[in-house]
Amino acid sequence: MNPPDPSGKHVTLRDIAKAMGISHSTVSLALRNHPRISAAVTQKVHQIAEKMGYKPDPMLAALAVYRRGKNDRPISSALAWVNAWPNPDDLRKHKEFDCYWKGASAAAAKFGYRLEEFRLDANNTPERLHQILSTRGIRGILLPPHFEQPDWGDFPWDQYSIVRFGRTLQSPCCHLVTADQVANTMLAYQEIHKRGYKRIGFVAHDFELKTLGIIFELGFLGGQRLVGAGEGPPTLLLGDVSLAPARKAFQQWLTKHKPDAILTTLPEMPAMLKTAGIKVPGQIGLAATTLLDISVNAGIDQHPEEIGRVGLLMLNSLITDGSRGLPKIFRQVLVEGSWVDGSDLPDVGKSAPPKKSSVSRKKAQP
Repeated sequence: MNPPDPSGKHVTLRDIAKAMGISHSTVSLALRNHPRISAAVTQKVHQIAEKMGYKPDPMLAALAVYRRGKNDRPISSALAWVNAWPNPDDLRKHKEFDCYWKGASAAAAKFGYRLEEFRLDANNTPERLHQILSTRGIRGILLPPHFEQPDWGDFPWDQYSIVRFGRTLQSPCCHLVTADQVANTMLAYQEIHKRGYKRIGFVAHDFELKTLGIIFELGFLGGQRLVGAGEGPPTLLLGDVSLAPARKAFQQWLTKHKPDAILTTLPEMPAMLKTAGIKVPGQIGLAATTLLDISVNAGIDQHPEEIGRVGLLMLNSLITDGSRGLPKIFRQVLVEGSWVDGSDLPDVGKSAPPKKSSVSRKKAQP
């Protein structure tokens, strides 16, 4: 095999192809880890390219990205979105998660992929999933949030590039993209405090705080420290809010601690306050950690389509780099949200609530 040219001549794809006796298009696809090229050939091309001193031309790569943006690309391969929810239809009923899908799907199309959902159940086991994906040459997997941990069996993660959304999935421990819940909750506390509220309470499902490693609570307490607020109402973690014990605990918390505003993760919070006879915003201000899945008009826009888009970009980079399996060095990409004003949280002392703002939903571009 020819060593790197001592004259410093740039090694091209055609040079590698000539040395191996294959076409330059095969070399190009192999260096991009395209599923049309066998794993053995791909590995050999990478080895020869490294020995010959091949380096990608960044200017040509930038031109290729520009051309992709200017022209429609035919769909050449699929990527997998694996849904192992007990009732798979429930996953995308969550508006945030549906936006993950939309953002990832739009970004996938830009790279010539099609995002497809694969469901796991009694008839579609992890073993069957691997058989389908490997037969179709699908090497990239996106894992949406799962509140219940799936049984993956002996699924061969080492054969796939994998990215998960959020922190609810404890296995597989792969790279993830999610909302920056600490920064978002700190921002929410600051914005609520800025509007004149002094006794700001935080109410969440207890399973959320356990699963997310008290991420929300850390952000809430960090917000208190940032604004120099004194100790306010303690965090309230509730179980099943449809049951009497949780409703009773909420009423007791309201009576004892008298919050003047609440930041919450609970979609049920507006109804719970109404049942307790408390008017929003007349008697209490209300804000949500996500505006899409909670019927509150003030709080955090987590930009879920951007989260979906970034997840696909990370997956594409892993595929291009030939990075498969569970990583030794774990990456987290956090997408920061933004504050949205709403009439459910007027400035304290204002005679009329502020005009309701809508959440921006601009289409993201990869």
